[in-house]
Amino acid sequence: MHHPNKDGFFGNYGGMFVPDTLMPALEALLKCYERIKDDSAFTEELAYYLHHFVGRPSPLYLAKNISKKFHKTIYLKREDLNHTGAHKINNTLGQILLAKKMGKTRIIAETGAGQHGVATATVCALMGMPCDIYMGSNDIERQSLNVKRMTLMGATINSVNTGSKTLKDATTEAIRDWMKHVENTHYIIGSALGPHPYPLLVRNFQSIIGKEARKQVLEQAGTLPDAVIACIGGGSNALGIFYHFLEDTSVRLIGVEAAGEGLETKKHAASLSKGKPGVLHGSLNTVLQDENGQIQLAHSISAGLDYPGVGPELCYLKEKGRLESYAITNHKALEGCKQLAELEGIIAALETSHALALLADKTVLSDNQTIILCLSGRGDKDMETISKHV
Repeated sequence: MHHPNKDGFFGNYGGMFVPDTLMPALEALLKCYERIKDDSAFTEELAYYLHHFVGRPSPLYLAKNISKKFHKTIYLKREDLNHTGAHKINNTLGQILLAKKMGKTRIIAETGAGQHGVATATVCALMGMPCDIYMGSNDIERQSLNVKRMTLMGATINSVNTGSKTLKDATTEAIRDWMKHVENTHYIIGSALGPHPYPLLVRNFQSIIGKEARKQVLEQAGTLPDAVIACIGGGSNALGIFYHFLEDTSVRLIGVEAAGEGLETKKHAASLSKGKPGVLHGSLNTVLQDENGQIQLAHSISAGLDYPGVGPELCYLKEKGRLESYAITNHKALEGCKQLAELEGIIAALETSHALALLADKTVLSDNQTIILCLSGRGDKDMETISKHV
């Protein structure tokens, strides 16, 4: 398995592009993680909460009806059945246990679709720590249910009204807060991006998804899948399910980005497909930029994919040819959501719905293949958006 180098780079991507005030915090985080990641007391405590609080292992479900429709054997890794309704809780639990080890007394986080914010508010309530969540005002409006959930658990919601008023700007404000309160505050980043060691931490805490899925598919199907598919925003659920299949070169790893209103327009969030190398929020990745190198506004019907960058490890895997990436429009994502609901009785998050929509593309996935798709979250949070369009 590959790891970042000592400077936090996966090949040409990654690093620690932050002000000097944050370097000691990043170094302390890495030092603490390296010290306790294999410590039995830490791993047993994390495993206890993942099983008894989150409900892991999550099922690998053979979806017979969509399998029949698309002439494939399709397994869904049911991260939507986790406590809080998505994969985000895997990482927030790991990070808050780290924060406690470092003696931090306050937690901050950014959120787009609200699921990472909910997962952070959840673990802060569990561990008795105060919590500030930064969220773009546009996302607050379209994810009002998750805002109510966070508030009920005692989190303070900070509305961000600058720029696109979405995830990018919420992240920027969270970093500003962290710089002011770095002595007592830990920043729980929700995706596999940001400065080193965050992409490493998030990937490792989320890799339980793929570890379980690999074991489950061998037990149920007796063979490895032909492909593993996940939606890609920053990269946490994708790397979570991909990581334990990286060495299985017969297994295609397929990431699905948000094409928004079309890749030919400027209203999309397909950083792997259309981005160029640039620094965003502490690391060098492929980033959506205009002709002058300014960060371009991203767009997706899905708040969780509405981000102009992507994590460094996914950029590296794409460059090395290990990761295939495709982009799905808003319209097709809504179709994917509707099909799964009607055929399987499962309402998927709009993020996951982008991956689901790719199942219909026979130019990418031929018949009679075995597929694992990461169903990263449930669609309760998106019902207002879905009901406007479907």
